[in-house]
Amino acid sequence: MSFAAAHRHAVATLAIAMLGGCASSILPAPSAPPDLYTLDAPARSAPPARHPAASPSAPTLVVDMPRSAPGFDTARIAYTRRALEIDYFAHSRWVDAPARMLTPSMVRALEDTGAFHDVLAAPSTASGSLRLESEVVRLQQDFSVVPSEVRFTLRAALIDGATRRVIASGEFDSRVTARSDDPYGGVVAARRASEDVLGQLAAFCAAHAGS
Repeated sequence: MSFAAAHRHAVATLAIAMLGGCASSILPAPSAPPDLYTLDAPARSAPPARHPAASPSAPTLVVDMPRSAPGFDTARIAYTRRALEIDYFAHSRWVDAPARMLTPSMVRALEDTGAFHDVLAAPSTASGSLRLESEVVRLQQDFSVVPSEVRFTLRAALIDGATRRVIASGEFDSRVTARSDDPYGGVVAARRASEDVLGQLAAFCAAHAGS
């Protein structure tokens, strides 16, 4: 290879290297994966106290997965700073939409009342004499108050499985102060709020089980 050809080859190689370096410098850096959180309660050191087993004549309850109000049918973690406004944390998410995460905990809370012969999550091949339909109205961390608090509201209806008649309906709400004004503090408060609301719901359904 002549000197001129070798020079041209070296210049071309250097240019390609420089272009590669420039391209890598202008491309956006890969974003860090978001922090993922669940609403599951921590594992208990001992099983919860249970009511006596239900009688064979007790109703079977089928639990539909809750619906979600607009803005809450998402794995994004919601917060608000003023009334009528909703926003989401950029780097923190639920592992699934809250409505889907709540269903197993809802079934367990209803089973623990002892008011039902069986509690089944829909879809189920078995039919139930009662059906529970619900909706997540809100689950958000509120920064308009100091310290911030999480509010969880669930609307529910207990329905006759044969006639579709609404036996009873209600709205259940809980506000829990966050230990820290950040996503993790909100997640811990949301877990406590969900346990409170599901306790209210279970007591409500048990009270109307024989209606």
